[in-house]
Amino acid sequence: MTDFRKLAELCHGLEGSPGRLAKLSLLTEFLAGLAPGEARAAVVFLTGRAFAASDPRVLGVRRLPDAPPGPAGPALALGDVAEAFAAVAEAGGAGARQARAARLRELAARATPPERRILGRILAGEMRTGASDGLVLEAIARAAGAPAATARRAALLLGDLAAVAELAARDGAEALAAATASVGVPLLPMLAELAQGFDEVLAAHGGRTALEYKYDGARIQLHREGERIGVWSRRLSDVTRSLPDVVELAREQLGPGPLILDGEVLALDRAGRPLPFQELMRRFRRVHGVAALARELPLTLRLFDCLVADGRSLIDRPYAERWAALAALTGGRHLVERAVVDDAEAARAFLERALAAGHEGVMAKDLRSAYEPGGRGKRWLKLKAAETVDCVIVAADRGSGRRTGWLSNYHLAVADGAGLADVGKTFKGLTDRQFVEMTECLRALATADDGYTVRVRPEIVVEVAYNEIQRSPTYPSGLALRFARITRIRDDKGPGQATTLAELRALYERQFRAKGRASRPVV
Repeated sequence: MTDFRKLAELCHGLEGSPGRLAKLSLLTEFLAGLAPGEARAAVVFLTGRAFAASDPRVLGVRRLPDAPPGPAGPALALGDVAEAFAAVAEAGGAGARQARAARLRELAARATPPERRILGRILAGEMRTGASDGLVLEAIARAAGAPAATARRAALLLGDLAAVAELAARDGAEALAAATASVGVPLLPMLAELAQGFDEVLAAHGGRTALEYKYDGARIQLHREGERIGVWSRRLSDVTRSLPDVVELAREQLGPGPLILDGEVLALDRAGRPLPFQELMRRFRRVHGVAALARELPLTLRLFDCLVADGRSLIDRPYAERWAALAALTGGRHLVERAVVDDAEAARAFLERALAAGHEGVMAKDLRSAYEPGGRGKRWLKLKAAETVDCVIVAADRGSGRRTGWLSNYHLAVADGAGLADVGKTFKGLTDRQFVEMTECLRALATADDGYTVRVRPEIVVEVAYNEIQRSPTYPSGLALRFARITRIRDDKGPGQATTLAELRALYERQFRAKGRASRPVV
């Protein structure tokens, strides 16, 4: 059994090694020295997690409690830490909080000071060693004697670095090369780039493209093999228990499989209009009273891709073939609204229908394209009609990773009488050069600094695009911008010309011309 001390020493070594190759060498040596059964836990911890990405368990704890050192005993092993985390996650019922705290105190008491430091970082979800998931994956490949490309493809198909590490350690390079989509193992979803217009889309897709409604829903991946049905979220969290109506629909209306389908669930009002995303998330976050909420807020399933049909992987087959398989498997039910077009005028008409129905926009998919788990590019493009507002930057958080040294997460506010009202944060939209310039400007405007967040004089105005305005219990304004991103810096505007809170409330209400409403207006 490998001592947890060795992982703590590795993390210390990674922190002190600025070069990528040096970090890679340290990781490879460590992984190569593990027993096959330890690789999974080691990679989970190295990537700043208590559990694998596809594991639905959560600790519900963000810091290690203080504990005096316990009596001398056997050294803490990787397996001991994994068992302790499992016990914390599984604690339930009356006294669960006390049981979790007691188990973590016991763990802390057994750990040395360097080990406690790493345990605390795992609980916080931030290792700060400079070892990215990509670097860990490359080390897994080297330790197994496999090409990096082989490990990357295995990771895309298995959807989890921990699963890749376990497979490589147990069965070697040949097993990595043979990895394929497997029912019950979620894959990273294929993603889309934002397009500026349909001329760009048609040029990228060879003059012909498949358009689909882009719903304001939640991405899901549906797996079935006989009576075993599983549903995973975009982030590969197991949400099966939260979506009993989707599971029942799959059991009654889809074949026995084996199958893996890609799609979305959305919440609609009685008139068939989409409810705000915030209402949908009530279902995804619910762990108690699920059946009652399912009756109150039923979900609609919309499927758009087929990755496995009757046990046969279709990932490398063209989109047109995958769609045909999906239509056959479902009998044409529960599919996204779709049209194949070869001219921009027809495409714009389809987009207008999507927007009029209350949806976000459209997806455009190359009929020739394979499914690339985790991939993003011009094979899938998205077009949306984004709203913009003018916000004032009132604070910024220090960046991490490649943004270290920059103020890069901006606190956004709108005008509210003589003051300002916070409505969200964003780190998206600026180039590296703009991040550097913005950091210099904000430091010159700083009024307070707690070591993480820098408060600034509200002088910089930015134009911000967003997908939706949501009600927010976090901000006193009562509103928050969803998927906020800076589109330009408004040097021509001062704080007095920013969007007002009254205007933002009006924009919030305007959303319901097309969307359904499940809650009271903001007042």
